[in-house]
Amino acid sequence: MQSVKTELLAALAAELERLWPGSGSKAAFESPRQAAHGDFACTAAMQLAKPLKANPRALGEQLQQALQAAPAFQRWVSAIELAGPGFLNIRLQPAAKQQVVREVLSQGARYGSRPARGEKMLVEFVSANPTGPLHVGHGRQAALGDAICHLFTSQGWQVQREFYYNDAGVQIDTLATSVQCRARGLKPGDADWPEAAYNGDYIQDIADDFLARRTVHADDRQFTASGSVDDLDGMRQFAVAYLRHEQDKDLQAFRLKFDRYYLESSLYAEGRVEATVQRLIDAGKTYEEGGALWLRSTDYGDDKDRVMRKSDGGYTYFVPDVAYHITKWERGFRKAINIQGTDHHGTIARVRAGLQAAGVGIPAGYPDYVLHTMVRVVRGGQEVKISKRAGSYVTLRDLIDWTSADAVRFFLLSRKPDTEYTFDVDLAVQQNNDNPVYYVQYAHARICSVLQAWGGDAATLADADLTPLDTPAAQALMLQLARYPDMLSAAAQDFAPHDVTFYLRELAAAYHSYYDAERILVDDPAVKTARLALVAATAQVLHNGLTVLGVTAPTRM
Repeated sequence: MQSVKTELLAALAAELERLWPGSGSKAAFESPRQAAHGDFACTAAMQLAKPLKANPRALGEQLQQALQAAPAFQRWVSAIELAGPGFLNIRLQPAAKQQVVREVLSQGARYGSRPARGEKMLVEFVSANPTGPLHVGHGRQAALGDAICHLFTSQGWQVQREFYYNDAGVQIDTLATSVQCRARGLKPGDADWPEAAYNGDYIQDIADDFLARRTVHADDRQFTASGSVDDLDGMRQFAVAYLRHEQDKDLQAFRLKFDRYYLESSLYAEGRVEATVQRLIDAGKTYEEGGALWLRSTDYGDDKDRVMRKSDGGYTYFVPDVAYHITKWERGFRKAINIQGTDHHGTIARVRAGLQAAGVGIPAGYPDYVLHTMVRVVRGGQEVKISKRAGSYVTLRDLIDWTSADAVRFFLLSRKPDTEYTFDVDLAVQQNNDNPVYYVQYAHARICSVLQAWGGDAATLADADLTPLDTPAAQALMLQLARYPDMLSAAAQDFAPHDVTFYLRELAAAYHSYYDAERILVDDPAVKTARLALVAATAQVLHNGLTVLGVTAPTRM
């Protein structure tokens, strides 16, 4: 139906251009608030009434008559109704709605996607410190980041996934010290146990393997332990490699692979942090006070200036972030998205200020941020507490083991990122309509079962005569299929993969209603073939949408 909509929009644009030159570019259709009012709504008459100094209803009537005479409207529209102060409610011919079935079947997995636009985008997400396994908060970030990557890929962007991790700084020193204490036989609660140390049992596992002189392999590194309890630097490198390996296993279980791992330590080793600081000094965007170096971030909308270099000579954590984002720009990523927890909100203004002050051509508002809240986990009616330092938190792999990667992805994407979310483990394993991922996957499997029972060649359905698809149930399902491309585009623009979950649930509901209303494998060959084409198209769109979420589309359940 995209082709039909394009034709109708072109005709509308032409008429608007005649009424008011320059207004044709604003031609648009809206979805009526109530389905009974029609398939498209047009509010152009009310928008043009003021500049034309005309009565909006009279202008609506004029536009109604002009559109009724347009060939595209005569071909695809059954009625144009004038309502209220100038609304135009447009009702499509059944043949117009039927076009979507042909579009879906001919385009297959490409349905809803846009052509390549030749632009690169970098999405940075998860970026967990290598100090422990990934917890469910990281899982929400992983689901969000991967789905946003899929969304922008569908819109023609060349998307790269990047994992940035802090392998330098206080938290890594704390990790190494924690492992050394365990290697020396200390444990949490002992008098000599450091207050800031990591207490999880995984620290003991690292210490045991270090003492055993094991070799650990991660996606981006490997390291062999010396076995010496005095080798603190070796413990640091071993622990980072060990936990990177653990995080790799978490990500593999989640079916997620990154294109690149970027190390914070490389920014120092390559002199990028020092170069960035010098660039800001040379640009006159810094000053010294109290023995510290400050960035004039208030020049760029921050609520106060920020310390860059502390009096002890160490850099504050946003300085390497500025250097890192300059590398993104230098690598040709004119659009960058960071998926982070809401606790990073305070860093946005200072990072953007540093990027603009650096004078490398980075615009205000770069990069984009998607911030998410943490996740509560409920199992057996009780909340499972998350406490990273105590070692009692729920890991991403725990959640996958208790449910499935599909359930974790779908559930964690089913709300806006900044909305508090409670993951109900018991609901995620139920096989009924209350479980949203099961409900959607079951719709796909149900269609596959129908097509298997038919036993014909699905490729032949692309040429089916679709005129029997004129019933209310069939037309409602086709309108849902037609919504998919615009929904996908809007979801990408708004960084809103939750819109895809809502859409899929609505599409599954429309299919289940259609299945209950009309038998598909009827005796009449023409009717049967048309209905099979419709449900095959529905299965394709369900598959496409689930793929965006990183969720599988099973053929049987």
